[in-house]
Amino acid sequence: MAERILTAEQIEPLLEHWLEAEFTRHPMQPHAEAIAALALPDQSFILDWARRSAAVNIHVAHMFVREAPRLLAQMDHRTVEAWVLQALDEIDRGGMKAGLDVLRDPARFVRLGRERAVGAVFSDIAGVLRNFVRGLSGRALNFEQGSGECGAWTDTETLFLPPVIAGMESAQDNFLLAKAMATLLWAQTRFGTFHIDIAAACANHDNPGHALRAFLQLETLRLEAAIARDLQGLARDMQHLRKLAGAALLDPQWRQMQRQVSRIDATSEDSLALLAQACTLELPVPAPYQGELRPDSVASIMAARKEREKMLLRVKLAEIAEDAQREPQQPEQNTSAAKFELKESDIASAELPRHELLLDDNPVPLPDEVRDLLTSIQLDFGDIPPEYLTPAGPGEYDPNLYQPQEKDPDAVWGGTYHEDGAVLYPEWDFRRQHYRKNWCVMREKDVAPVHDDFVSGVLNRYAGLARQLRRTFEAMRDQDRVEKRQLDGDDLDFDALVEALGDAHAGRDMSDRLFTHLHRNERDIAVLFLVDMSGSTKGWINEVERAALLLLCEALESLGDRYAIYGFSGMTRKKCELFRIKRFDERYGDEVRARISGIRPQDYTRMGFAIRHATQLLSQIDARTRLLITLSDGKPDDYTDNYRGRYGIEDTRRALLEAARAGVRPFCITVDKEARDYLPHLYGAARYTIVDDVARLPFKVAGIYRRLTH
Repeated sequence: MAERILTAEQIEPLLEHWLEAEFTRHPMQPHAEAIAALALPDQSFILDWARRSAAVNIHVAHMFVREAPRLLAQMDHRTVEAWVLQALDEIDRGGMKAGLDVLRDPARFVRLGRERAVGAVFSDIAGVLRNFVRGLSGRALNFEQGSGECGAWTDTETLFLPPVIAGMESAQDNFLLAKAMATLLWAQTRFGTFHIDIAAACANHDNPGHALRAFLQLETLRLEAAIARDLQGLARDMQHLRKLAGAALLDPQWRQMQRQVSRIDATSEDSLALLAQACTLELPVPAPYQGELRPDSVASIMAARKEREKMLLRVKLAEIAEDAQREPQQPEQNTSAAKFELKESDIASAELPRHELLLDDNPVPLPDEVRDLLTSIQLDFGDIPPEYLTPAGPGEYDPNLYQPQEKDPDAVWGGTYHEDGAVLYPEWDFRRQHYRKNWCVMREKDVAPVHDDFVSGVLNRYAGLARQLRRTFEAMRDQDRVEKRQLDGDDLDFDALVEALGDAHAGRDMSDRLFTHLHRNERDIAVLFLVDMSGSTKGWINEVERAALLLLCEALESLGDRYAIYGFSGMTRKKCELFRIKRFDERYGDEVRARISGIRPQDYTRMGFAIRHATQLLSQIDARTRLLITLSDGKPDDYTDNYRGRYGIEDTRRALLEAARAGVRPFCITVDKEARDYLPHLYGAARYTIVDDVARLPFKVAGIYRRLTH
């Protein structure tokens, strides 16, 4: 027997200490004895997770201590850890009952142990597959997790995958299976599976359910052939998965039908023509990735989309015709009488035909949004119906029906909370040493511009400093570096020449590196300024913060670096707000100056989500150096959610580590005189500075920026 880490007598008081608030009536001795009977690694694991889970929820800790010794006889540490983490996640999402349901049924978790060990979990793979599908041709598709034990399916606008995909023995094959599922669903929308009324076609058969499954088998064979023509590598992976599932072999009659639907010109009509024959045969073993068809859901989504896109296209064509009338020497006419035509030119087989738009036989520019509309319409119909190319007449459609209606981010707080239009970010819980998934609900908002005399007042008051900063930044832009001891160059390196002559007189070989080369520094920098807009900045700090940003922007304009400015604030995890002041692609002008003037204190200093979102924004910029500079007046803090104290500091620290791993260099400028107690732990010893005199903040910010980017 392996050495014991603790005896039952030593374990019992630890458990009582962690659980005494709720479970003094539950004796810990039986649990202590069960733990003491385990080997050292298992003891350490249970005691560590008992302490961590007790710090989060004492009910979870008690049930974990009770069940863990038995579970470790059936499951490895990773699976038991996943069990307790799932319970904590369910409590976060659905309350105590949802979490306790997980804890009360560990047997179900045992049954799912292999799936969780080697399965492709939707939340882990969704980002990769979403980018993969986005790179394929056709309509832009959403990507969501299906509910319960559903298979893979699509409504032609969204691809739904199961929560866990574990049909194969290895994690690698399960990821391939998920990728193949997503590809086949994409192919259904790309290659016209839904051009026909599937429900009506199957209803004509004695067994509509069997007919639907047979049609799916035929379509899967047709779409596999289409995928093989354009995505050969993925087609090989799909054949590999078929073999693993025992679905590679077809009987002679199905092979004959496979040849017919695999022709390059085959459509869903060909599958439909073979349906009667297929229904008389035994269905082959289905491909593991073929999912299911839901024609009723597809019909409702497609009907609404067809009407909407017809309206949108006709409105856009009317706008194009109206713009064309503004061209010089163009006679005015009724835009609804304009005649539009499309010319198509086929390119690579993986692409849909490109459209050239003609107005009265003359080519006109085709905006991207119109091109996307035409692509989507063609996917639904196979071509563009002529009536769709008739421009809308005056007042034919209500603008509210086709103009995007942006939701007011503040409106969600007026009633029952919902997450529409929000971005969800995880948050690090140091007590459980894991993330709380999709915990922070973040919305971007624009700072309301304020056109007052603040800007002119600052520029007049700090006119001398503004000129000085501009000259300093211009010097940074034009700064060159002299590289010495070069084989050739722009000038002689006199120091090297003197040394070489000395070597020659001493009888040593004379160096030929006698030149200097002037190397112009090419700046490739992107910086995001993250401004604390918490309520504690009210008053003088807010005034100086705005002045510093304004002066910095005026100076940065002479430097040419790409920069953005965002503010942040929060009140609980469900009201995390990032305020757009200047985007990277936005020109600095009166509107941005007015937004800087409009910066006002908001709620609390919840920082983790803001750093994570800023990291995402910076990661989208192609730059050699990416900087994240935070201007703050205090430590991470919030109204509730236990964010005050160590929890908020550890979450912020974790977000900063994530930023560093993403190639972003974080730095903090603070006016908090107590910052030395926590900033070294957050940023490191050399990545922050404390401004003792708030009035000197404008000087400090510019100087620090110069040092960081030099």
